[in-house]
Amino acid sequence: MKIKVARYTTEPEVTETVLEYEAEMKDATLLEMLNEIKTKQDPSVTYASGCRSSVCGSCSVRVNGREVLACAYKAQNGDLVEPMKNSPVIRDLVVDMDRAYAFNAKAKAWQKSPASSVSLTQENEKVNEIQSDCILCGSCYSACPVYAVNEEFLGPFSLTRVWRYVSDAREKDPSDKIDSIQTNGIWDCTLCNECTLVCPQSISSKSDIEKLRSKSAMNGYSDPNFANMFGGGFGGTMFDGSPSF
Repeated sequence: MKIKVARYTTEPEVTETVLEYEAEMKDATLLEMLNEIKTKQDPSVTYASGCRSSVCGSCSVRVNGREVLACAYKAQNGDLVEPMKNSPVIRDLVVDMDRAYAFNAKAKAWQKSPASSVSLTQENEKVNEIQSDCILCGSCYSACPVYAVNEEFLGPFSLTRVWRYVSDAREKDPSDKIDSIQTNGIWDCTLCNECTLVCPQSISSKSDIEKLRSKSAMNGYSDPNFANMFGGGFGGTMFDGSPSF
C-alpha cells in the first residue's frame, strides 16, 4: 500500500514537500501505517497521537481533503495525508491549536462558577449530552470555510461549546455568553454543515448555531445581515420591536 504524506517545516523558512511511502500492510488504520513508516522507514515523519481509541482527538489530520482521526481511518492505497487547516503548522502533520482554543475564551465557553445548585434531571442531561462528547480534535475548526474570509470568526469549535453551557440548567444567566457571540459569531456562519459532516462524535455544530440564533432573538438580537439588506433600517444588531425606518 502506498500513501502520500505532506511534509512541512518552518525553519529556516516554510517549506512543503509531498513524499510517497509504501508499506506491506492490510486493513491497517492510518495511524498504524504512520507508525510503521516512522519506525522502519523515516523517523523524521512527525505527527501526533495519543489514546489510539478515538477519544483524545490528538491524531486528527486530513486525508484526501477531509478531516479524520488517524486512529480510526482505514488507510487506502494512494491516500494523501495533510495537516489540519486554519491552524499554523508546527511540523509535518502537527499543527498549533492555540488559536482555536483561544476562541473558547472569547466566546466565554465555560461554566460560570459557582454554578446554580440545580438538581439535574435525565431530561436536563439529554439537552446537551452529545455536545459534552466533544473530544477537542478540531475537525470542525479545520473544515470551516468561513476562516478564508474572516480569521476572527469564533467558529463551530467554540460556538457548539457555548450552546453546551447556555443550555445547561445550572447556568443562571447565560446573557453574557449570548452577548459575546454576536460579533464574528453566529451570524457569520454560512450554515454549510461542513463541520457536522467531519465530526467524529456526530455533533451538529450547525444545529447548535441555529439554536443560539433563536436564543439570541429571544434576547433582543437580530441578524445584522438581514438589517443591512434594508440599508440598516433596523438600526444595527439590536431590535426592540419598534419601527426605526
